[in-house]
Amino acid sequence: MSVVAAYLYRNGKKIEQVSLDTPIHCRTDRSEFVWIGLHEPSEPELRTLQENYGLHPLAVEDALKAHQLPKVDVYGEQLFIVAITAHLNDDQITYGETSFFVGENFIISVRHGSARTYSALRGQLEAAPGLLGNGVDYVLHAILDFIVDGYLPIVEDVEEDVLGMEQRAFDAFLNRDEVTRIFKLRRELMRFQRVLGPMAEVCSKLVHLNVPSLDPEVSPYFSDVLDHVRRVDGTVQTLREVLTSVFEVSHLLEQQRQGEITRQLAAWAAILAVPTAIAGIYGMNFENMPELKTHYGYFVVLGLILALCGALFIRFKRAHWL
Repeated sequence: MSVVAAYLYRNGKKIEQVSLDTPIHCRTDRSEFVWIGLHEPSEPELRTLQENYGLHPLAVEDALKAHQLPKVDVYGEQLFIVAITAHLNDDQITYGETSFFVGENFIISVRHGSARTYSALRGQLEAAPGLLGNGVDYVLHAILDFIVDGYLPIVEDVEEDVLGMEQRAFDAFLNRDEVTRIFKLRRELMRFQRVLGPMAEVCSKLVHLNVPSLDPEVSPYFSDVLDHVRRVDGTVQTLREVLTSVFEVSHLLEQQRQGEITRQLAAWAAILAVPTAIAGIYGMNFENMPELKTHYGYFVVLGLILALCGALFIRFKRAHWL
């Protein structure tokens, strides 16, 4: 059954469970409304709600198909809102979708793909009848705020991973798997930003909309959600830049270490070239080589080799090549 919960509320208190098949006629004041929560409903169920609550057919089609970007559509005195939920799972951000049909005395939420249910949120609101009694727009704010709050653990977990990568980049070489992970996280953050932008537009529109289903006094609440979305978006942008910097720093440090190794190899090659050259000269075996008959020639040449090699070693040591 796709119906998670469906109740009639009056003055912030749950009165009775309602059926999808029977339309509920609420009082004209905002203190009485119906809140129906659905999870991946079938088409007949939504068509029944369309008939009983006068939902716009285009909005119903969007709610059935899902895979929409966040948006706000106004159909007469009703609102159709699409919000995107997100969850981080093994360096991959998975997305869900929740659609809202908002009338003056009803709110219908249609959830697709999200692992986070709104049951706990409904319980919190029912425990605070003073807020719940203000009407459906406050329920809408609470759900949107709940969805946006779900973005924070994502950026916090990614931030911890990025800081760890940054430290490892300074301590040692980043291996192939770590470099691949950097680009994977960066790609996931880019996709996440493509969700945060439209979500910010949704909240901005709700702040300025003037429709009967929204109380003007609820605008500051939607403005607060907008601030949260922008804060998350700013953090994501910073994390993308840090990931790029981590890769660049790792690449520069790797080049520096390779340069140091190259200088060390060049220095030792120069030192070893001295005995190699001298030994090569005396290994030519010409008959007319007077040095071969010198009594102390071996010791003189050996001392010369050691002196030259020692001088080169000191010179390279002072130049920090060794």
